[in-house]
Amino acid sequence: MSRIEGVLNNLKGQGRKALIPYITAGDPSPALTVDLMHTLVEAGADIIELGVPFSDPMADGPVIQLACERALVHGTSLKQVIDMVREFRTRDDATPVVLMGYLNPVEAMGYEAFADAAADAGIDGVLTVDLPPEEAVDVAPLFAARSLDPIFLLAPTTTDERIRAISEHSSGYVYYVSIKGVTGSASINVEEVAAKVQHIHELTALPVGVGFGIRDAETAAAVGQVSDGVIVGSVLVDTIARNQTDPEQLKRALTDLLQPMRNALDNLTS
Repeated sequence: MSRIEGVLNNLKGQGRKALIPYITAGDPSPALTVDLMHTLVEAGADIIELGVPFSDPMADGPVIQLACERALVHGTSLKQVIDMVREFRTRDDATPVVLMGYLNPVEAMGYEAFADAAADAGIDGVLTVDLPPEEAVDVAPLFAARSLDPIFLLAPTTTDERIRAISEHSSGYVYYVSIKGVTGSASINVEEVAAKVQHIHELTALPVGVGFGIRDAETAAAVGQVSDGVIVGSVLVDTIARNQTDPEQLKRALTDLLQPMRNALDNLTS
């Protein structure tokens, strides 16, 4: 059982929902990333999605695009991101970490070299936005042999046939993109999300995490009622941008944003 599966199974047994924050590695500086990861866990994160900065993040809106730019100014590389997780693991061996990014840096490193390095560092899952499952047939066995969960995206327009096909190639959880557009681009329609997630659950046994459009405790709770977990990204990355010159204030701001979401999700079962 992977670390991701273990955490999600444990939460399900408690009747709780997963809180999955996203930050971009190297933003606002590589030296702060590991501290920010620990801050997220202390504020209630169950799984961390750690973004690998890329020069052309096509699925992301301006907030995360700018985070990638800030990280790349410091020369943050895929190898450095893997090393950040290795450092994180010296204090936290329980919280799953999913690398989220684009294919080019992985391809440049080499799939097998990447898979070896990721597994050795304690990475648990990989979400490569521009790698569809049909093109992952050679990569998936490399990941599976190293207990790395391949995680794929589902969209509001994804057909039933494709949901089944994606689920067959996935493990850990599937990531449902709640809006048509890039990250941070629109408000979420909870009724539409509820209907779609219920339908996805009819087609796959995997947990469903919902991301894009979750900005506060209210929307986190609303989405948590209809999903297995909520994925929070742009609002955290924007908080980093607004507090980037003061590390201690930055950590307080992230906690002040994430902790109410954790409490709101836990109140669903109280």
